[in-house]
Amino acid sequence: MTLYLDNAATTPVRPEALEAMAPYLTRFFGNPSSHHEVGEAAASALDDARARVAAVLGMRAGDVMFTSGGTESNNAAIKGIVLGSGKKHLVTTAIEHESVLASADYLARLHGVDVTRAAIDGAGTLTPAALADALRDDTALVSIGYANNEVGTIQDAAALAAVAHARGVPLHLDAVQAAGWLALSGTGADAITVAGHKIGAPKGTGILAVRGRLPFEPLLHGGGQERGRRSGTPDVAGAVAIARALELAEAERSDEAVRVSALRDAFVARVLALVPGARVTGHPEHRLPGTASFVFPGTNGETVLLELERRGVVSSSGSACAAGSDEASHVLLALGIAHDDARTAVRFTLPHGLTASLEPVADAVAAAVSAVGSRG
Repeated sequence: MTLYLDNAATTPVRPEALEAMAPYLTRFFGNPSSHHEVGEAAASALDDARARVAAVLGMRAGDVMFTSGGTESNNAAIKGIVLGSGKKHLVTTAIEHESVLASADYLARLHGVDVTRAAIDGAGTLTPAALADALRDDTALVSIGYANNEVGTIQDAAALAAVAHARGVPLHLDAVQAAGWLALSGTGADAITVAGHKIGAPKGTGILAVRGRLPFEPLLHGGGQERGRRSGTPDVAGAVAIARALELAEAERSDEAVRVSALRDAFVARVLALVPGARVTGHPEHRLPGTASFVFPGTNGETVLLELERRGVVSSSGSACAAGSDEASHVLLALGIAHDDARTAVRFTLPHGLTASLEPVADAVAAAVSAVGSRG
């Protein structure tokens, strides 16, 4: 039986989310913009989903829009807020998800926006002092990941928001990996991104919440849905599903974090004890409960993954968005890890609901690394 430990890439759909969305694929199929009984039933469900999401995020219902996922939400947040501001400076870091970095590059190429990648330390932490150094009078936005998608390092969002706000700059928080593990309210963020398939909703569902006071230039133009911020007929069923999944993830969050963290710590300790030269990447303490990422110098990460799969363990070498690339992870390189070592990376991301010891997985890791290393 295969053990799936690549939950940062995607998660199975929760039965409760499927059950919640099913009526809006069949009986209540109306267009929520239609002014008749069928459409109004769909509109009511959409409004309810929006209010449920807002409650988890600590924002207003009117701030919440539904998208196709994390990539769209990050693109819309960064481009929408920067272009809406009329300012020409964006602050991010070198360890962000590809959708953030590519959006920043787009703004630089086509709109003359100056992009600053604020300094991070070797654990991937952005300190308030480093952020303060990166800010300017013409800064339009700070965009950072709440928790890194490859190494799991958690940023002190509230402290960073305070620094940005002191200079009158809004903060966008990419919470795609953080949702379900960390509190999403009380962060001080002015915009928050969530992806449904990371928390048990279907792929193709997402959330972007942007506080209503912020000027925002939409990416999609048309009928003016989502208060003019995202035109197009809303996916009512998807909105209902992601709202339900987010509520469930939030309700379970504290207990899950404590239990899974303990299982992860025991797993990390055993891997380090069994595998000579193995190193943990990311922050040793301030990391997502479900993330354990390593480099195994002297091996090849992709080959280790194949050996692990032969032993019934599915994991990854980093972001699924860069899977199959021969290039070393941009995140690991930015942390100062040598190129050759970065190519030996393996990431294990654990599921909610995990209760079993990961001791057999650690033993499989040791066997896989030994098998790869013995081939020279």
